[in-house]
Amino acid sequence: MERIPVLKMGDCLLVSIQVDMHDRLAVALQDDLTSKISSSRARGVLIDISALDVVDSFIGRMLGNIAAMAQVLDARTVVVGMRPAVAITLVELGLELPGVKTALDVEKGMALIQSALAGANGRPAA
Repeated sequence: MERIPVLKMGDCLLVSIQVDMHDRLAVALQDDLTSKISSSRARGVLIDISALDVVDSFIGRMLGNIAAMAQVLDARTVVVGMRPAVAITLVELGLELPGVKTALDVEKGMALIQSALAGANGRPAA
């Protein structure tokens, strides 16, 4: 079965979705990510969706579910690289993604995660 790689970078996990998402792949990603967050004790999850042209309601809900599960496991989630058409579709579908922060690119997304983690550790955010 096809899998999306989950890379560890410091105390964060990086996921770059480079293939068209289908329902089974989204569920597998959710399972892989929650297992990896738990086993690696990651504090942040960055999901790059810049290669996705389309996000349907199921994939949108899965992103929200991943963020909620990550939060329960004490990790922050940031989705980066959202194309305007994807943002429009999510809004038109009425999908709210509670717990999901967004950033324009990977660099800004990592900065957002690091800032959130610094604030959670009682240090002033940079």
